[in-house]
Parts: sequence; structure tokens; C-alpha cells
Amino acid sequence: MSGTPARTAETATAAEVVCLGESMVTFLPSQPGRLADVPSFGRGIGGAESNVACALAAAGHRTAWVSRVGADGFGDHLVEAITGYGVDTSAVRRDPDRPTGIYFRTATDRATEVHEVAYYRAGSAASAMSPDNVPYEALPAARVLHLSGITAALSADCLALLHDLTAPRSGRPLISFDVNHRPGLWRDADAAPGVLLDLARRCDLVFVGEDEAEEAWQVHGAEAIRAALPEPAVLVVKRGGAGATVFSRTDGADTVTTVPALRVDVVAPVGAGDAFAAGFLSATLRALSVRDRVRHGHLMAAAVLTVPGDLTGPPARAHADALAALDDDAWGRLRLGPGWTGHDQEVRTT
Repeated sequence: MSGTPARTAETATAAEVVCLGESMVTFLPSQPGRLADVPSFGRGIGGAESNVACALAAAGHRTAWVSRVGADGFGDHLVEAITGYGVDTSAVRRDPDRPTGIYFRTATDRATEVHEVAYYRAGSAASAMSPDNVPYEALPAARVLHLSGITAALSADCLALLHDLTAPRSGRPLISFDVNHRPGLWRDADAAPGVLLDLARRCDLVFVGEDEAEEAWQVHGAEAIRAALPEPAVLVVKRGGAGATVFSRTDGADTVTTVPALRVDVVAPVGAGDAFAAGFLSATLRALSVRDRVRHGHLMAAAVLTVPGDLTGPPARAHADALAALDDDAWGRLRLGPGWTGHDQEVRTT
């Protein structure tokens, strides 16, 4: 199957997936409203790559997170929390001179105009990641190395690191890349689209939202995005409520697979993109069909959408497999609400 990473004797005991990138302590609002009006916040963790690592570990995969955090209490919390999900954090380095990043956000959907995020990450420990200080010995044995465009925005050193990690070389793991275009993070917003396009074209498996591709590259629709990104063996175009379209290349020719999204009773519209990537990667590691990879992505996203935070336990593998195996009509009639991943499953058809 195109895009399936090979398993070798060396990878049998190593992490299956290594995720590299910044994680921050997240302060979640106690109630809806403007940041100026929210009276208190609860503490969580947030980071695209660590979210993927945690979700994959919760789904039964061996994962590792590579990053830098400050030698401070927030760094302690991040490492302890991510380790608590079963992720190997032994390659995380502590920086005595730079702080751990933090951010505050409102409860609204990131895509809406009223959503607010206040980042305190400039000069963070993770922004100092570079080819000179990342423990490369943690990377080669993995079957998948997962990266995102957020890291490229943090600093020139971080961008140099991503260029090095995505360079063609013999024996490199399958490189998974989530474009994650965040214009507000870039000091040079005009440079961001070209940088992200160049990085994506160097990778094997790419996730990109139809909306962010339009914003960054002024391309419209899945076919146009594929034309802009012909190199990746697998390109996943996320289309919001319309589902996802996957271009998977075998013997020089693309197979195009479109899978409708699920209907979900949303509790909090955050974390779904990272969860989708985790579900797709989990099914890729298991060499499932492209259709089922997308369906597992949708199911993992639905698990996060039906809880308040960015992370949650996924459905049991047998349960997810049974739902992913439904015929098209039954899949289209599914509706998932809070609690559907547990024993008191709220799985409805209409």
C-alpha cells in the first residue's frame, strides 16, 4: 500500500512514530467570552506534534516526542503530562536560559473571527531547536517522523532543522508533515507560504486543509492542491464538513479517495486536526486501506470534538475498526455525541 512505512527488526522495539515540535502549557477558559472577560483558566497542554504523539500512544502505538522545554515548572508539567500518556520523552532537552512557552485561548472555534489566542512563546526553549542540538539518534529507527509547519515559524534555527530533517537521504523514516499554516506565528508572513510549500514538497505524507491551502497558496480545491504538491506519495486534503480527499500514488499514478466526514455533536472545536492526523497515521502503520485510514482519522477527530479539551482517550481499536468497516450508507447515517468512545457509547444513526 502506498505510503505504508516498512517495519524492520530495528523498528520492532523502537518508537514507531517520533513527533518533533513545541508543546506549551495551555490555559483554557472557565467560560465563553473575550479573554478580557474570562475570570479564570484551567491548565492543560497543547502542541500539534505532542498531541499526535499522545493520541497515538493512547491508541496503542509506541511514540516519542522530541523537543526542548525550559528548566521551569511549566516544563516539568509538560514532560510529566506527556509521559503520562505513554509517550517516550527521554529525548526532550531542558534549557536553563529560555522559558517554556504558554498560551491562553478563548472557547470559540479557531476559525471564527471572535476566537482569541494570546501566545507567550517568543524566545521559548523550543524556538532554540536546531540541527546542532536535537538528538538525532532518537530519529532514524522510527517508522514515521511527524513534523508540522508550526515549527518552521518559530525561528531561523527551527526552520534550518526542518530543512535538514526533510532532506532526501537513504534510510530516512517516512516523513509526515501537517502544513498547519498559522499566519500569526510568522515574523515574515509573506515568506510563510513559500516556505511551507517547499517543506511539504520534500515530505512523503502531507496533511493540509483546503481552507489553509487557499489562504496560503491561493489554490482552490483538492485537484489544484495536488497540482501544487505533486511530490508526496500521499496527500491528504482536509475539506471540513465535506470530509477528506486523499491522493495516493502507486507506480506513478494517483488513486483518489474521498471519504465523507462524520456528523458530530461538537462540545469543543479544538484539537480535531491533530487527532485526525493521529488516526490516519495509526491506520497507516497498520497498513489499512486508504478509505479506512481516513475513516480512522474522522473517528479520532470525533473523539476529541466530543470532549472539552484538546486530548482524550480514543475509542477502543475493535470499536473503531467496526465503525470504519461500515458500508457507505451506514457510515453516512452515523452521528456521534459525548461519551461515544466509552462503554456508554452514544452512537446513533439517523
